[in-house]
Amino acid sequence: MRQRGFEIISDYQDKGITIPQRATKGAAGYDFEAAETVTVPSIWKLQAQGTEPKPVLIKTGIKAYMPENEYLELVSRSSNPLKRFLMLANGVGVIDRDYYNNDGNEGHIMFQFLNFGYEDMVIEKGERIGQGIFKPFLLADEDTVENERTGGFGSSGNK
Repeated sequence: MRQRGFEIISDYQDKGITIPQRATKGAAGYDFEAAETVTVPSIWKLQAQGTEPKPVLIKTGIKAYMPENEYLELVSRSSNPLKRFLMLANGVGVIDRDYYNNDGNEGHIMFQFLNFGYEDMVIEKGERIGQGIFKPFLLADEDTVENERTGGFGSSGNK
């Protein structure tokens, strides 16, 4: 019986996407790769042009399944800020169990990056961009949420 893992989303089945793997036996995180070549503009260049900087979504072509009371935590590679001036805009990403196969985007996992360097940064297709770590979570005694997910990225609301 399958408990947790990764699949390639429908739109990327024939695009040479690699299922996330751990780099070593002792690694906690599964390495995610960019599904497409993307340029992450320098926030300084954008600001100088009078454009408000905003995060760039890097698609992975991957979705994740997991049991109840688990989530997938998305974290940046440790070398991203030091070598490439890239940081996760949201600090850490949370992929909920019910994000898998949602109606909005099939559960497509994406990383949000900001480039705080002075030059634009190109992320090549197949380049490792971050890691995913499966983690358990606990519920409060009085938890009574019964809402179901109705969409994809950002679908749990703005409240």
